[in-house]
Amino acid sequence: MSEEKGLGAVLKAQKKWSESLEDKLKKRPERKEAFVNTSGIPINRLYTPLDLAHEDYMEEMGFPGEYPFTRGVQPTMYRGRYWTMRQYAGFATAEESNRRYRFLLDQGQTGLSVAFDLPTQIGYDSDGEMAIGEVGKVGVAIDSLRDMETLFNDIPLDRVSTSMTINAPAAILLAMYMAVAENQGISSEKLRGTIQNDILKEYSSRGTYIFPPRPSMRIITDIISYCAEKVPLWNTISISGYHIREAGSTAVQEVAFTLANGIAYVEAALEAGLEVDTFGPRLSFFFNAHLDFLEEIAKYRAARRLWAGIMRERFGARNPKSMMIRFHTQTAGCTLTAQQPKINIVRVAFQALAAILGGTQSLHTNSMDEALCLPSEEAVQIALRTQQLVAYETGVADTVDPLGGSYYVESLTREIYKRAQEYIKKIDEMGGAVEAVEQGFIQREIQDSAYKYQREIEKEERVVVGVNRFQTQEEKPANLLRVDPEVRVSQIDKLGKLKSERDDTKVKQSLADLKAGAEGTDNLMPLILAAVKAYGTLGEICDVLRGVFGEYQQVNTLG
Repeated sequence: MSEEKGLGAVLKAQKKWSESLEDKLKKRPERKEAFVNTSGIPINRLYTPLDLAHEDYMEEMGFPGEYPFTRGVQPTMYRGRYWTMRQYAGFATAEESNRRYRFLLDQGQTGLSVAFDLPTQIGYDSDGEMAIGEVGKVGVAIDSLRDMETLFNDIPLDRVSTSMTINAPAAILLAMYMAVAENQGISSEKLRGTIQNDILKEYSSRGTYIFPPRPSMRIITDIISYCAEKVPLWNTISISGYHIREAGSTAVQEVAFTLANGIAYVEAALEAGLEVDTFGPRLSFFFNAHLDFLEEIAKYRAARRLWAGIMRERFGARNPKSMMIRFHTQTAGCTLTAQQPKINIVRVAFQALAAILGGTQSLHTNSMDEALCLPSEEAVQIALRTQQLVAYETGVADTVDPLGGSYYVESLTREIYKRAQEYIKKIDEMGGAVEAVEQGFIQREIQDSAYKYQREIEKEERVVVGVNRFQTQEEKPANLLRVDPEVRVSQIDKLGKLKSERDDTKVKQSLADLKAGAEGTDNLMPLILAAVKAYGTLGEICDVLRGVFGEYQQVNTLG
């Protein structure tokens, strides 16, 4: 079809077809809304080979498992192995979360994904004043190695892959995980999993930061350097577009800002003296699966091509694994509705399908009741069964990149690639992602997109089923899962017991060593690991680092 004669025939036929539409549209007019996707990209009425006339197949698409990885990072994709099926879980105490993990593993889940409560995410112990009202609410409370030991009790860490959504205190939670494994007789060389450890998106999108950007970048490079030698199978960072999208970005912005952050992390690691192909293969990514089905598929394909070029051309990577975007996907929590919550099952199914057609390596499907409460066991089971149904019943995993070659999908992939590249260029001109965050540029862009999206819903230019159209009278939901406020009392009791039993001299010495290391240039990971093993608490370790690095104050992005 790329031959001039073939395209000429298509052009002639398309012109004739378009002319014939004029009378037909008078009888059956199109819907009146603007046909644009969530990124503002206009959607043509029809896509044909003419839209791909100037495509260089090998440069833009290639073959799966080969540069530029547009069609997937593995040559046979899911014909070899299905994606890792994870359910993000954790609430209340380590004991309760451990029971949920073992339930999910019994149901066929193939990897763990740990949710931590808010005090843990921002470096406070459960007995701290800042923790009041939040202990165990949005995840599990982890104050010390003792909690981590309970969390993974009877779970063999050499046989599961564990993802931990933790950022500012990521080094501490990783050290705890390593210590638990050591207690199980498992060496760190055998551990598989991921820590999110992506602090830049916290400043722009999520808010669970502790330290300012530059010392935070130091901690990240310390983790990358340490794990390259000691925990070689571990993904030391999961560069996250998920929360950027949850904060209100478009699909294009999600790709652009995520990869701009990735560039900043690579540059920081190179400045720390690491070789790009030493750490490049252990970089991983985390994307959102939102509502615009075909836009999401094109988004993943564009991101793979863009990152492959960045790593090869900008950073000189030579190992193909350094050029691959390997990514986890979570369905979009921000799209779940409290109204008619069972409809969320359908939303999640389509979002999961988009992630799979887009080539994800790992997937979490949200539960139908998450807009109301922590997910119930029944809701979690349905969410997991959704993945299993797509895998085993739909046939979409039987061929690689099944929508590759679609005139629309390929055109959209190219357009997202181009627009994301333009954003990255603008961020480069500002001095990079750290500077863009410090100036509030990324925050403002996301806020503007979020405002526009919300206004479209309020003006009914964007339909949300059950919210601004197709509403029904509903009974007040019952039997919602709530965390008992006594969880904090229980955690405080456990903390008191721990502190009465541990060797205080050993704890104080390990914290003093950590302070000295933070004031100097030592790699902090061995020092944090020593403090963890001495049963220093998360809050105590973070307080030492706060004392040296200070705390970040958000910039004003409103003018």
